[in-house]
Amino acid sequence: MTQTYQIARLFNGERFHRDAWLTIDNGKIVALGHGQAPSQAKVLTGTLVPGFVDVQVNGGGGALFNGDRSVNAIATIGAAHARYGTTAFLPTLITDSLSVLQEGADAIAAALREQCPGVIGVHFEGPHLSVAKKGVHSAEHIRPLTDAEMAVYTRSDLGTVVVTLAPETVPASQIAELVAAGVRVCLGHSNADYATAQAALEAGASGFTHLFNAMSPFTSREPGMVGAALLDPHSWCGLIVDGHHVDDASLKLAIQAKAAQKMMLVTDAMPPVGVEGDTFTLLGRTIRRDGDKLTAPTGELAGSVLDMASAVRNSVHRLGVSEAEAFRMASRYPAEFLGLEQPGRLRVGGRADMVLLDDDFQVQQCWIGGEAVLKP
Repeated sequence: MTQTYQIARLFNGERFHRDAWLTIDNGKIVALGHGQAPSQAKVLTGTLVPGFVDVQVNGGGGALFNGDRSVNAIATIGAAHARYGTTAFLPTLITDSLSVLQEGADAIAAALREQCPGVIGVHFEGPHLSVAKKGVHSAEHIRPLTDAEMAVYTRSDLGTVVVTLAPETVPASQIAELVAAGVRVCLGHSNADYATAQAALEAGASGFTHLFNAMSPFTSREPGMVGAALLDPHSWCGLIVDGHHVDDASLKLAIQAKAAQKMMLVTDAMPPVGVEGDTFTLLGRTIRRDGDKLTAPTGELAGSVLDMASAVRNSVHRLGVSEAEAFRMASRYPAEFLGLEQPGRLRVGGRADMVLLDDDFQVQQCWIGGEAVLKP
């Protein structure tokens, strides 16, 4: 079905355009222009932007990937986040047993075969982490990287694979092996010193998972992992902009210090996104929600109830980031980190993954492959 839209304001991933129009056919953008649309068009009120790309999604819609390793759970999570503009995401498994990793990988492979909307791969956050910086992860399952886990991470049917690890737990030789197999390695949940983090970057690690959180801090005599992340010009950093994980001033300073186009918004979202409820279970522990904050019984933050539209809104309102840069942080930069050509831009020949926002960055409509997510 062919559909043309007339938009007062459009952001194509690079810049804003006024009085724009685009035509979608078979899930792709087949024409894009300015002025009056050449055929009858549906008028959209608001700003049309590229769909958001989230590299760290533990749950949503009441579902937790660790707890329900099924295509249905993945679809539920994706549908919950699509309501907030996410058109591509990595379902994320946190530290768990080998069998859970294997079952999660099987579910991802099935979701990709069935073309589950939005799913582009998987993020394994652990289990090769530092116990000292484990956060809410289970110490019981933290372990070295063995051939059994390597076989899971390097499967050819998982789409884009990200593995978060602590470089003091996983040697540079294994990091290089993962990277050579096409896995994107992020450093996180780590107490490594600067030299160890730098060695991991030299071995091919290309990202840092939720900058500042659960990693060795920057200090005067030891730059730590935060220092390595901010000084390195080639790697990407994930930021959780929810007002709880990191102080706004620290985020502002990090954005100023880091090389351009290397900061990406992530949610680290948990099951409460998109649903009501004050508690849920994570690896046998009861996680409580207080407003938009999630905490474990021992006081640690346990992911978030953040969605990508709110992350964009917070970046603009709380951090003073420009609209254009916030949109790029939510779409183009994470797509570039993942090595994806399509997401993050609206252009002829590309998939029609896009989001319509009002002036307060509330999602009015979201399209994945040209299919509208929100029903009138």
